[in-house]
Amino acid sequence: MSMVTLPGLQDMIDNISRERNLPKHAVQAALREALLKGYERYRRTHRPDVTNFDDEYFNNFEVELDVEDEGFRVLATKTIVEAVSNPDHQIALAEVQEVAAEAQLGDTVVLDVTPDQGEFGRMAAIQTKQVLAQKLRDQQRKLVQEEFQELEGTVLQAKVLRFERQSVIMAVSSGFGQPEVEAELPKRDQLPNDNYRANATFKVYLKKVSEGSHRGPQLLVSRADAGLVVDLFATEVPEIEDEIVRIVAVAREANPPSRSVGPRTKIAVDTLERDVDPVGACIGARGSRIQVVVNELRGEKIDVIRWSPDPATYIANALSPARVDEVRLINPEERQAHVLVPEDQLSLAIGKEGQNVRLAARLTGWKIDIKDTAKYDYEAETRKMEALAEERRLAREAALAEEAEAANTDEDLLEAEATEDLADAPSEASTAESATNDGFGTEAQEALQRPQ
Repeated sequence: MSMVTLPGLQDMIDNISRERNLPKHAVQAALREALLKGYERYRRTHRPDVTNFDDEYFNNFEVELDVEDEGFRVLATKTIVEAVSNPDHQIALAEVQEVAAEAQLGDTVVLDVTPDQGEFGRMAAIQTKQVLAQKLRDQQRKLVQEEFQELEGTVLQAKVLRFERQSVIMAVSSGFGQPEVEAELPKRDQLPNDNYRANATFKVYLKKVSEGSHRGPQLLVSRADAGLVVDLFATEVPEIEDEIVRIVAVAREANPPSRSVGPRTKIAVDTLERDVDPVGACIGARGSRIQVVVNELRGEKIDVIRWSPDPATYIANALSPARVDEVRLINPEERQAHVLVPEDQLSLAIGKEGQNVRLAARLTGWKIDIKDTAKYDYEAETRKMEALAEERRLAREAALAEEAEAANTDEDLLEAEATEDLADAPSEASTAESATNDGFGTEAQEALQRPQ
């Protein structure tokens, strides 16, 4: 097989791989694409009879690199035809049968169509060089995008570059020594207490990676996502990393609706180890662990509470730091609860502009109604609860009765259809009589009815 030699091919691949931080297989893929474009340029100059090369014209050609012998070949897949109308895509049956007598019309063969060393031409070489630079950039973008897609949902270190409208453009890296890529921090994902000055560094949560333009993948990062809090605690609390303590739920309000209310997070934790205090593990000695998280979030208030499988206990814990007298689950199906607190705990339980109870409701998944214990009418509320329970019981019974009635109706219909089928079916005696009258037995009748 002929070959166009490329002296120094191995060294070129090694150098590009090192300089552009690309794996060698990616460099080779870019080089194959570039050489194919160069061959297209060469082939166009040798087919003056073709005035229009469509986008798929050269799809049957491929470049085969020979790194060891430092060169390349061009292969073409052609269809065997009686009379050739396009020599780039077709080959005559008679020509193929000279070397492969078993060849048939419509078969395909792969042929070596490598041009001579001198024929490849200066213009084709220039085209190859230009395309190679573009393909290498494409490979870099593809590799970077794949790396960041694997990091989606994790926390990265980011540096402020500039501002565009209300967004902050930051530089992030997929790892030590890796190239930096721009990421967008939208207004809604910024923290009110952050100072986004140039070159300031922050930890950000990588929310989304999508295919971008020629500049690379499009990254969306956040400082307001609950995932950032989870990752910060996992980093600071070894018991979480070791799966001794688990984070069950997080409710975060990083950008409250009112500027008079500060950012706040509630996080529910649990453990299966009897001798481990999950809340204490997250707070640390003298608050050392939680303080690191608070500092990273620029003073955001964080409540760490103990999760419980008992809804009443969980709700009471979630309203921390308020002291709760009682939790009444007035409508478990609708997840509605009344929480009774002393009068002096009302404002603390509700929180400034309702933030505490709002976060507790999001954390637990229950609709929470804060009540003053002293003013709570037990009898009236109990009657309401009993009435609701009775209403739900009657509704369940009605639904069950409706299902039973529907099932009975279906059974009656099936029985009626079965009776009707039996009435329509001929009896054995009538079948035998019919066969006798015709002069044929049933087997003979069936044989006559079969297609010949």
